[in-house]
Amino acid sequence: MNDWLTQAENWAFILIALPMVLGAWRSVTSRNVVHSVLFLVITLAASAALFLLLGAEFVAWSVVLVYIGAVIVLFLFGIMITRAPLGMETELSHSNQTKLGAALVSGALFALITVAVITGFGETEIVSNPTRTSEIGQSMFERFVIPFEVVSVVLLAALIGGIVLARRDPAEPGDSSSSLGGAQSAHVTAEGGEA
Repeated sequence: MNDWLTQAENWAFILIALPMVLGAWRSVTSRNVVHSVLFLVITLAASAALFLLLGAEFVAWSVVLVYIGAVIVLFLFGIMITRAPLGMETELSHSNQTKLGAALVSGALFALITVAVITGFGETEIVSNPTRTSEIGQSMFERFVIPFEVVSVVLLAALIGGIVLARRDPAEPGDSSSSLGGAQSAHVTAEGGEA
C-alpha cells in the first residue's frame, strides 16, 4: 500500500476521481435539469482527464469535443426548445423503494466489475504504447474521409429535424383559421335568425 501511495500517478488519479464521483452523484440526484446537466459536464471532463492520464489523448479530446461540446449543448438546446420547466421538479422523484432497488443494483454491479477486473488483471503491470492523435487523424482522413463526412451530414440532418419537430406549435384558438370559422358560423346563425 505504501508503494501505491508513493507514485504521483495514483495521487493524480485520486484528485481526478473524487470530483468525477461527486459530479456523477449530483447529476443523478439533482432535481433541477440544468444543474444536472452541469454536473454531467464535470463528470465528463474528469473522465477526459482520466483518459489523458492513461495516455489515450484522442479519446480524451473526443470526449471533450463530442460529449461536452456537442451532446451537452444539445441537452441544453432541447431543454430550451421544448420549454421544459427549469426549476425544482418534485414530480420526477421516485419512491424510496425504487431508489433503494436502484442503489442495490448499482452497488452489486460495481462489486461485480471490481471483482472481475481484480481477478482478470491482478498484479499485472500493463505497459501501454499509446497511439498518437496524429496517427489516428492520418488514418481517418486518408482512408475513411467519405464515411466520416456522410456521418456528419446524417447528424446534421437529425439535428435540423429535431429542431423542426420541437418548434411546431399547436394551433391556438386565436389564429386566422379558427377566427374565420367563427365568423362564418356567426354569419350562418345571423342569417338563420333573420329567416
